[in-house]
Amino acid sequence: MSEIQYFTKEGLEKIKHELHFLKTEERTRITQAIAEARDKGDLSENAEYDAAKEAQGHLEDKIRQMETLIANARVIDSSQLDTSKVSILCKVKVMNHNVGKEAVYQLVSETEANLKENKISVKSAIGAGLLGKTKGEVVEISVPAGKVKLEILDITL
Repeated sequence: MSEIQYFTKEGLEKIKHELHFLKTEERTRITQAIAEARDKGDLSENAEYDAAKEAQGHLEDKIRQMETLIANARVIDSSQLDTSKVSILCKVKVMNHNVGKEAVYQLVSETEANLKENKISVKSAIGAGLLGKTKGEVVEISVPAGKVKLEILDITL
């Protein structure tokens, strides 16, 4: 059995949309590529056919993985979250004492993590270091570049 993954409602919908795209449009595209390659003759020496069949295998693996992910997904009800301490889905405003700058991170599942949107995984070094901490706490977290000292300024949803 796979590990339960927690998602925002929007994050789970995004994955369901991508799965639908893979099952409908990508499957059709690869099936057409296989048919076109098959029409070109001898399959034993047909690199296009081999490549299309390999792409089909990768696509089917990805579809199975996403179906398993969705089957084990749990949507978090933000109205039930306690903002007195850092938990998944919380937005955490921190002061990075190493560089003297503030940042806001939202803690999400590994699948939803996207640094461009300031969404960090609860399993990342910083995410794991912030979990369970409260407003006003200063934490020192080991990251690949060394240690970072973060002060929790605010916790919101």
